[in-house]
Amino acid sequence: MAGRGSSHNVDHRFSGPQVEAVDDGWQAQEWEAAFQSQAPQTQVREIEAKSIISHNLSPDVPFGRSINPYQGCEHGCIYCYARPSHAYLELSPGLDFETKLFAKLNAVALLRREFAKPSYQPQTIVLGANTDPYQPIEQHYRLTRELLEVMLAHRHPVGIITKSAMILRDLDLLRELARENLCQVMVSVTTLNETLRRQLEPRASTGAGRLKVVEKLAGAGVPVGVLAAPMIPRLNEPELEQIIKSAVQAGAGCADYILLRLPHELTTLFSDWLDEHYPGQKEAVLNQLRASRGGNLNTAFGTRMRGEGQFADLLAQRFRLISRRLSLGKRHIALNTASFIRPNEQLRLF
Repeated sequence: MAGRGSSHNVDHRFSGPQVEAVDDGWQAQEWEAAFQSQAPQTQVREIEAKSIISHNLSPDVPFGRSINPYQGCEHGCIYCYARPSHAYLELSPGLDFETKLFAKLNAVALLRREFAKPSYQPQTIVLGANTDPYQPIEQHYRLTRELLEVMLAHRHPVGIITKSAMILRDLDLLRELARENLCQVMVSVTTLNETLRRQLEPRASTGAGRLKVVEKLAGAGVPVGVLAAPMIPRLNEPELEQIIKSAVQAGAGCADYILLRLPHELTTLFSDWLDEHYPGQKEAVLNQLRASRGGNLNTAFGTRMRGEGQFADLLAQRFRLISRRLSLGKRHIALNTASFIRPNEQLRLF
């Protein structure tokens, strides 16, 4: 389906009985025309969230707090590990994930309420840990920008993970945050091959566009790095060194990578995607992933980001070598938590 990562919906792990229409061949042309005319459009449901800061203690994740102003993501990345979370909403991790989105309209109010709690202790909050905070609907809702405005007003440290050039809209806020060591941005670059990029992540910015984002952020004094993710054996994995080298030339000060992981329904979705785009390489790709995941396509807790085995070890060695050659710094810098101002302490500014 043009412009979509997944061309269909898959049953999720909580699915009940399903009813499907079947073309018996008698009206093939009519069915095809009807299908084309009913190609799903993006729908956004505006919701009031009960809480806004997510907490995690996972050994695989290098931060403990995150905010996702949106659920679902219109970028349509077929490999997205957030897809299975749509099952909790009784929606499919397939086409539903990229066409049925949720905007948390009270995100900013909830964040202010958290900051006002006497017990609140500042710690870096990451925007975009699950879905991209700069996906296309941010142009309308501006939730990410408003969250950054709150972060700046209260001098709270924030990290951002994105693959969208829309982040440059907020360069004014990011520049101010950076002056007080309150922000760091990681730009996700999956591939520099535009054909592969369109297949993997049809509504995201181009690889060249993301390198331009790195260049502009670095030029504005905003700490920025590149996240080469996910690395898919035989498809974009051979690009690892070139992605990092290109990002450093653009101004990235640090880098990291993640090996593709396929939790829950993502196994079926990615397998179907390979059938559609790379059938001749499907088994080689999946077998390499199995060899790096203890014989499974699902992920093992504690090794989700890197994998294990010969291929995973070789990938890690390649990353260490290119990082050393380019003198890259650590991915996560220590951001400023000492300047935090609670809402009832605003007079300290005057």
